[in-house]
Amino acid sequence: MLLTQALRVAAALRPALRPPPRSLLPLSSSSISSFSSASPRALLPPPGAAPPLARSLWQLGGGGGGGRTALLRPRRGSAGGVSCGCGGLHTEGDKAFAQFLTDEIKEEKKIQKHKSLPKVSGGWELEVHGTEAKLVRKVAGEKITVTFNINNSIPPSADDEPQEGQKADEQEPDLTSTPNFVVEVIKDDTKQTLVLDCHYPEDEVGSEGEEESDIFTIREVSFQPTGESDWKDTNYTLNTDSLDWALYDHLMDFLADRGVDNTFADELIELSTALEHQEYIKFLEDLKSFVKCQ
Repeated sequence: MLLTQALRVAAALRPALRPPPRSLLPLSSSSISSFSSASPRALLPPPGAAPPLARSLWQLGGGGGGGRTALLRPRRGSAGGVSCGCGGLHTEGDKAFAQFLTDEIKEEKKIQKHKSLPKVSGGWELEVHGTEAKLVRKVAGEKITVTFNINNSIPPSADDEPQEGQKADEQEPDLTSTPNFVVEVIKDDTKQTLVLDCHYPEDEVGSEGEEESDIFTIREVSFQPTGESDWKDTNYTLNTDSLDWALYDHLMDFLADRGVDNTFADELIELSTALEHQEYIKFLEDLKSFVKCQ
């Protein structure tokens, strides 16, 4: 009985302990009067104003329309160079390099022996395609072709010290081009071409002996199909290192009868040296134009 009455008393007191709703909280008369008298425009930010956070980010970017482009725009001349129409890099080193090449070209042209390529005696016709040259001669139903390339044709110079009383400039020998060359002999009534691979031995070029010796040698001999530019590796190739000397002498006589002898070999060296020097000067001129971007 007593427990039931206590529970009823607690239930009756519970609504009084609850806080009043937020909307029912009393407002002071001063707050109501200030809120009602405020203009709606005064409650809004001024025209053009941005929130404080947005303005701070905009100011970090530099403000205005050029802020982002100023951060992304590359600095011109940051590598110490100047710009030109080609868009390439030009430095003080390039300028010095171009001046060096200008002086080098002048010196090379001074010592150039042949302004035009020399001719080879014996009725040889010359065809030049860049660094490759071809000499052609026709004799009694045969066509003889000699082909060579001037690239890597100058042997390395020996590091000889100048003799006593002789200057270093006077000791320097003239550069000589001694390329390997291939002789092709084609007969009109055959479908095969005799190919002889020749070269200049280093110990024979420029040597003077009591007995005249061949200044070039035959290294390999083979037959190849006439009219085909690609030779077949499956065709037998004769290496002259282990060849009988009698057979070798006949091969050399075979070439001499067709105009490929020591005189021809000397003139080929002169032609190859002139062509190599001509191409070297042209290379220097192209290199200068590339560096200067002209």
